[in-house]
Amino acid sequence: MMTKEKACRGSKVIKTGRVFPQDTNNHNTLFGGKLMRDIDDVASISASRHCRTECVTASTDSVDFLHPIRPTDSVCLESYVTSNGTSSMEVFVKVIAEDLLTGDRKVAATSFLTFVALDENGKPTTVPNVKPETEEEMYLHRTAPERVKMRKDRRTQSKKLATFLSELKPWDEE
Repeated sequence: MMTKEKACRGSKVIKTGRVFPQDTNNHNTLFGGKLMRDIDDVASISASRHCRTECVTASTDSVDFLHPIRPTDSVCLESYVTSNGTSSMEVFVKVIAEDLLTGDRKVAATSFLTFVALDENGKPTTVPNVKPETEEEMYLHRTAPERVKMRKDRRTQSKKLATFLSELKPWDEE
């Protein structure tokens, strides 16, 4: 039988790495795409830890780049499940850059993603409720319904937009 409620800390993932030359762009800062890949990676682990099933990314609400991440920085990604629906989970990822020469730390990016838990047949399955404990977790849990509404509105708009988009190959259009 599935646990009815799980603490956010049970889904916490922390991944710290360095910024190497091959990870930087022409501005000598971390490639946004590399950070986005790492965000999805840790978020997917948090989602699976929360429900102990396979999970798929349903959406990435946003990745807000707040400060550049430089080669002298370490990059610490911290993720955990902040709220849930019936089969979906909101996962928050906080990215902290630490200047390894000075020790200065700052939140360099934040992101919210939604994952859906799948059963052994690849169908959505129920997930445990989230139990926030820290002030940060309680704030994110309390403000989740507002983000859920924005997600639903955005998805409706995306579906509407898709009806106007061409599926033809560019060279076949007239």
